[in-house]
Amino acid sequence: MADRAEGLEIVLDDGRRLIDAVSSWWCVAHGHRHPAIVEAMRRQAEKLPHVMFGGFTHEPAVELARRLAEIAPPGLDRVFFADSGSISVEVAAKMAVQYQNALGRPERNRLLALKGGYHGDTSLCMALSDPDGMHVLFKGLMTRHFFAEKPSIPTNGAWDQSGADSLRRVMAEHGNEIAAIVCEPIFQAANAMNFYHPEYLREMRRLCDEYGALLIFDEIAAGLYRTGPRWAHERSGIMPDIMTVGKALTGGHVTLAATLASARVADTISAGRPSAFMHGPTYMANPIACAAACASLDLFAASDYSAKVAEIEKAFREGLAGVERLENVADVRILGAAAVVELKGMPPREAIDDVIDAHGVWLRPFANFAYSMPPLVSDASAVRRICGALADLASREPAPEKDDGGFHE
Repeated sequence: MADRAEGLEIVLDDGRRLIDAVSSWWCVAHGHRHPAIVEAMRRQAEKLPHVMFGGFTHEPAVELARRLAEIAPPGLDRVFFADSGSISVEVAAKMAVQYQNALGRPERNRLLALKGGYHGDTSLCMALSDPDGMHVLFKGLMTRHFFAEKPSIPTNGAWDQSGADSLRRVMAEHGNEIAAIVCEPIFQAANAMNFYHPEYLREMRRLCDEYGALLIFDEIAAGLYRTGPRWAHERSGIMPDIMTVGKALTGGHVTLAATLASARVADTISAGRPSAFMHGPTYMANPIACAAACASLDLFAASDYSAKVAEIEKAFREGLAGVERLENVADVRILGAAAVVELKGMPPREAIDDVIDAHGVWLRPFANFAYSMPPLVSDASAVRRICGALADLASREPAPEKDDGGFHE
């Protein structure tokens, strides 16, 4: 039972304190209950808690849109606000289809995604996530899209052109049906915990240009410095046509996301029929959430977060050195402020709880992945404690195998 939270810690109702090693699902960038963000939300709540964004605008939304356009990749200066990360991906996909329709290509109404990917839990997002991953139970509910094999060449590995053969093959076979390619750039998070080579993104960009498809980057998990640079795709040197951002956008204090598009995409949609983009969530651009996001962006601007993340990565590499030699460990992967210990088998729930209690570190492993994505303000001592907890978990006996439909917590 969580009672309150502050800084790096969640405080339980019995007074115990746990380091939040997963940033409450990767969003608490500046630490819990940051006073600047809390104060911005309080001030806005006293003035204008909410107003519909159809027909109205308001200063927090105007300011946030301006700020996002300033820090986005060059050219992505059209901003559409959404309630959550999942909705922002739905918006991006709908933008791609409406863009193609405006160009007189209504047959381009499917997307190409990657196996190992994850884009959210709403229906369209599930359909764009790994078809054999955590949403396998709902296959019959989902529209079928196209999938390329999971990228297999690691971020710092030696690139081989064969690493994108599957991507090229799907585009060659179905390019005239595909509105856009969508991916989590560099870091496939909640389905695969996979870090892959930036050259793969360059090949994506080339194929999109060749076939007339748009390129969508889902930066919800990896963006805003999680992997080191502000945007994970910066390592590739190429630009998407549409990009989603969420999670750390408000510093993890309240839900908000945004879909950023190029002028070409926005203007093409506006010149088509219908000329309005066909999406309008009730809480779009909620003023309290926008105020929180502006305060969060102020914090990002005030410090060198790339340097903070580099220190976290260094601490992870030192703290997890040798863990790969444990009998139950299949692999150890680290990039920026994300560390993954892939296990051959996950220990039972009781063992996980014991590790949490013994180290005072909150972990939320899934499938065979024990991982940490701590707040970006974590210091070396906190990371050492997290590494101790991960190493302890990796040393425990795995639970007996069970048929869980392909997924277990």
